[in-house]
Amino acid sequence: MKWLYMLLSLIGGMMAGLQAPINGSLGKKIGSLEGAFTSFFVGLLFLTFMTLFFGKGQLLHLFQVPKWNLLGGLLGAIFVTVVIISVPKAGAASVIFAAIVGQVIISIMIDHFGFFGVTKIPMNINRFIGLVLMLAALYFIYRGSATS
Repeated sequence: MKWLYMLLSLIGGMMAGLQAPINGSLGKKIGSLEGAFTSFFVGLLFLTFMTLFFGKGQLLHLFQVPKWNLLGGLLGAIFVTVVIISVPKAGAASVIFAAIVGQVIISIMIDHFGFFGVTKIPMNINRFIGLVLMLAALYFIYRGSATS
C-alpha cells in the first residue's frame, strides 16, 4: 500500500512540474502577483466545489487548530509566487529541481528532529549521500540550462 502513496506523490510532483511553466507563462502575461492570485483563485474555486460535494463537514474545526497550522496556505502562496517569477528567467527544470532539493533539505531536517509531530528518522549516510547527489544534479541541470 505504501507504493500507492509513492505513486500519488510522483503524480503530484508531475503536476507541480506542469504548474510551473503554466503559471510562469501566466505571470509573464498578467504580472507575477496577478498570476499567483489567479492561480490560487482558480484553486479556491476547485477546492470550494470539492469541499461542498465531497467534504466531511468538519470545516468548523478550523477554529480549534493551532494557528501555526494555517501557515501552509501562506507558504504555498509564497512558493507559487517564487516559481512564477523564477521560471521565465531560469527555466522550468532548474526551478522545479531547485525547489525539490529545497524540499528534501527541509524534509530531512524535519525527519531528523521530529518537527511537527512526524516520526523521527535520523540523518544517516544513505540520506546524506542522496542529498549530495541531488545537489550535484542541481548543479548540472542548472549548468545545462544556462544560456550564453
